[in-house]
Amino acid sequence: MSKVKIKNVNEKTIKEKFWVWCAIISMTVYVVWRIFFTVPDHNIYGWVATICGIFLVAAETISMLEGTEHFTRLRRKSIPEKPVLPLDWFPDVDVFIATHNESADLLYKTVNGCKHMRYPDRKKVHIYLCDDSNRPEVAALARKMGVGYFGMEENKLAKAGNLNHALSLTHSPYVATFDADMIPTREFLMETVPYMFLPRLKQLDDGTWAERSEDEVDEDFKMGFIQTPQSFYNPDLFQFNFYSEKRIPNEQDFFFREINVGRNRANAPIYAGSNTLISREALDEVGGIATGTITEDFETGIKIQAKGYTCYALDKALAHGLAPTDIDSLIRQRVRWGRGCISSLRHVHLLFHPNLKLNTKLSYISCWLYWWTFFRRFIYIISPILFVVFGIPVVICGLWELLLIWLPSYLLYNHALKITSGKLRTQRWSNIVDTVIFPYMILPILLETLFIKEKKFHVTNKERTAGKKSDFQLAVPHILLLVLDGYALFLAVYTSIHTYNYGMAIIIYWLLMNGLSLFMALFFMSGRKNLRANDRFTVEFPAEVDYHGKKYYGVTGDASETGLSLIFSQSAYLPHEKGEEMEIRLKTERYEAVVKGTAVQVSKQEDGSWRYGVKLSELDEENKASYFQMLYDRDHSLAKQMGKSVSIFEDVFLNIHRRAERGTQSRRALPRVDLGLELPTVTGGKVRIVDCNYEFARLEAVDAILLPYEQVKAPGGVMICRQAEGKAGLYQIENWQELLFNGVFDTLFAQADYALPEEKEPAPAKS
Repeated sequence: MSKVKIKNVNEKTIKEKFWVWCAIISMTVYVVWRIFFTVPDHNIYGWVATICGIFLVAAETISMLEGTEHFTRLRRKSIPEKPVLPLDWFPDVDVFIATHNESADLLYKTVNGCKHMRYPDRKKVHIYLCDDSNRPEVAALARKMGVGYFGMEENKLAKAGNLNHALSLTHSPYVATFDADMIPTREFLMETVPYMFLPRLKQLDDGTWAERSEDEVDEDFKMGFIQTPQSFYNPDLFQFNFYSEKRIPNEQDFFFREINVGRNRANAPIYAGSNTLISREALDEVGGIATGTITEDFETGIKIQAKGYTCYALDKALAHGLAPTDIDSLIRQRVRWGRGCISSLRHVHLLFHPNLKLNTKLSYISCWLYWWTFFRRFIYIISPILFVVFGIPVVICGLWELLLIWLPSYLLYNHALKITSGKLRTQRWSNIVDTVIFPYMILPILLETLFIKEKKFHVTNKERTAGKKSDFQLAVPHILLLVLDGYALFLAVYTSIHTYNYGMAIIIYWLLMNGLSLFMALFFMSGRKNLRANDRFTVEFPAEVDYHGKKYYGVTGDASETGLSLIFSQSAYLPHEKGEEMEIRLKTERYEAVVKGTAVQVSKQEDGSWRYGVKLSELDEENKASYFQMLYDRDHSLAKQMGKSVSIFEDVFLNIHRRAERGTQSRRALPRVDLGLELPTVTGGKVRIVDCNYEFARLEAVDAILLPYEQVKAPGGVMICRQAEGKAGLYQIENWQELLFNGVFDTLFAQADYALPEEKEPAPAKS
């Protein structure tokens, strides 16, 4: 390969490298000790103990090998410097959006994102909806949005057949592939296309780029694909079900932002099927997208690399999609990935493939080993139970041996993982994730390894629905194991206390950690009520509200496709009756949209500001396109790394607390503004206005009794108040509209002691 300047995005210090190598050495010492000195002898303890002991030491050995590969790969993430291209070099690109049964509403967002991708010559970007169900509504969507449509009937080759059909009808030298729900950011092409020109360009010492001479061009240096992370705009099930949207990153972030990027050095980044730019030449050379496999993307990537193409994974998210929103879909997705990985590695004859380098093979072997993590997790959970409850020894050793050999290895491994994982994953969190899904992964992985295939292909459900979604029946294995673990913990503590067997402390710790992970799995399976059918994002856009010429300036607090919240420093009258609407102008540096809506609730915040919930009316096409881009063309507001104080006990407490609390929501559509002002009446008396919500006011007599009909002199006008039927002291303001548009309420509310400075029009937000 010709020399390419590599950007080492997380190269470790000497101190960090020292700890990584200490972890590798200590793990090696531990595993050697375990293999040769601690497996139960069948002549003494019986064959059951020996077999169980072998399973445990095998699991630990594989974990050590996987950990060593992980540490060495992630010691230094390698990403090439992005070339700077002349604008006329940017080539034609075909953009394929693969769809099977997804709704037109979901596809609209993806097509809209693709249409907004920045490119020097937009005529060179060719967008196609690839529909293997040949649905009229999808064809109509393509026509309406001005993109191409490829419909198929009787597609028997799943997504691979769909994409290969599109490849046969197009000709651009590069192809961008997106799943139906993956919405690209506007910079997707500008951030990926330049890498395809690495074989033709070189970076000079001053940082500028120049074309290679004929002598410098390496004919064997060819770019295959550029894989970007699969990021998600909604919380994944682990974030959502654990009430941890702001505490833990998406479970897939660790793979796409750390693991896959770490595989660059071995030219083994995984093609994930979406958010990818691929060379058509590479696809043609391997015969298109691989068929006969349920992970066509994974297998296609290996074949491209075997043909000598260089591939890179980037750590910058350039497209965002919808994570599975129900547990059944999550499990089906992982089973498909696991089965497909094992099947594809068998198809390509990984171990004996002559064109794959050893380093590349080792990287893919680690993929195969990963899917046995779930069997290993079961072994780690059941082993202390077998020892304490059933008297089956799985490890033969003393306390001091554990303290001198196991404990350093355990502590160093966790420290090295913390160093290399970029604050995206901890060992404890990996254990929780694996504990949640391991009961449903072991059998499918075993069957696929034994050549027993799953006959039906499952497409991951990407539709979101509101309401409570609990799959607690899936927690039966976790409940059984938790009961056994709890009983074993009781016996271990009892034995330790009554026999002074302090060696049981290690077993107690082991059981306690397993029990807490199982407890978290129960929380996960119990689900969490989703209050909205559409995801609501924390965003802050400047907002100008216009209600019949009356304007207010504020910002959004959050927004979704069907609603948003508006925050004002002072109270505002927003229409709340059916048939009445306000116009809301939202503006960022890139987009501007005008939406209409009605206030549905309002509440006063602790800082004195007012927060209004607004239901949006149906958007026209132009504003819908811009508004959706404001929602989706940005970095998501979810956690991007592990919180500093996240611990297993904090996790458990948080879930108990959040599941026990009862949420409350304001039912008021108008702001009740506390005033406490004394004002004269037309008849010469005085009244105190306790509070007011524009349409109604609560009055108290000052020097005379209240009359059913009062005319109160306010600054700039007279409030005509009529007592509300059956409600003492509550008066309807009959001329509230006149007072509103004449600014009387503004002046009146400003006189209150609590009043804040008047809003000023804010500058546009960055997007």
